[in-house]
Amino acid sequence: MKYISIVVPVYNEQENVSVFYQEVCKHMEATGYPFELIFVDDGSTDETTFILNKLTQQDTRVCAIILARNFGHQVALTCGLDHARGDAVITMDGDMQHPPAMLPLLINKWENGFEVVQTIRKDTQGVSWFKGFTSRMFYRTINAMSDIDMAEGGSDFRLLDRKVVDTFKNFKEKARFIRGIIGAMGYRRIQIEFVAPQRFAGKSKFSLKKMLNFALDGITAYSKLPLRLAFYMGLLSGLLSLLLTVDVIYTKLFTTEAVPGWATIAASVLLLGGLQLVGLGIIGEYIGRIFEEVKERPLYWVSDELKSSVEVRTKKQETVA
Repeated sequence: MKYISIVVPVYNEQENVSVFYQEVCKHMEATGYPFELIFVDDGSTDETTFILNKLTQQDTRVCAIILARNFGHQVALTCGLDHARGDAVITMDGDMQHPPAMLPLLINKWENGFEVVQTIRKDTQGVSWFKGFTSRMFYRTINAMSDIDMAEGGSDFRLLDRKVVDTFKNFKEKARFIRGIIGAMGYRRIQIEFVAPQRFAGKSKFSLKKMLNFALDGITAYSKLPLRLAFYMGLLSGLLSLLLTVDVIYTKLFTTEAVPGWATIAASVLLLGGLQLVGLGIIGEYIGRIFEEVKERPLYWVSDELKSSVEVRTKKQETVA
């Protein structure tokens, strides 16, 4: 019988983990599929690791991978996908905003032949106007600037067939933007819309700084347009400077209105200096990402892997045999 893996990155989710576990088990048991529930603890500093350890001892279907430090949501997802063994792998967050009740629906679409079942968040209960607005602008911007087409509201709540997961493992870039990677891979896919409920407990760990870094990762990973814009701004500023130079020469040689041009010089210097700094900043962003890639450091490293002692003993016996 086919096997399902569920990958869940968590970071300081002590109030949500147990409730999430119970809901996932309830809905997965209703499908009749055997499954494994893989938690990836992304460097939690609260009681999350302790709770995960208890769950692994109570249920052999649960395992927890403890990362040595906080690597970020996208890297934690990658770690879980690397360890997942299922014929299909479902990735979702552990704060209950990705409803476990949708798991049977995702599996049903997979049974019908779809290799990527992508959920689309149409709305999030209790989310601020600012966060909703910036999310919409991000998707519109990246779709306009790149060749990939990502649906507005796309989330990391999705089902991937085993062949898709195996293909994903070939992508080695450090600046991870999994929504873009999956979106650019192809395969037979379907989208399912849902309304995300409020977090069950706690606060979102996705700060404004992390949102900006996430957006930059997505844009720089799939678009060279910012570099071209810097080039076009340089051409435009050069043309304006040339026209200004012609005007200055004409005024000096053919009129008597020449006056000390400190204002003109100051304005032109500020304009050119600002455009140059913008261009250098864009180039620097890309060079910084090249620098991170060429170091070839591991994407993550694991501090511990928690599993049921029963499962561990069984594996040891199989090894001895």
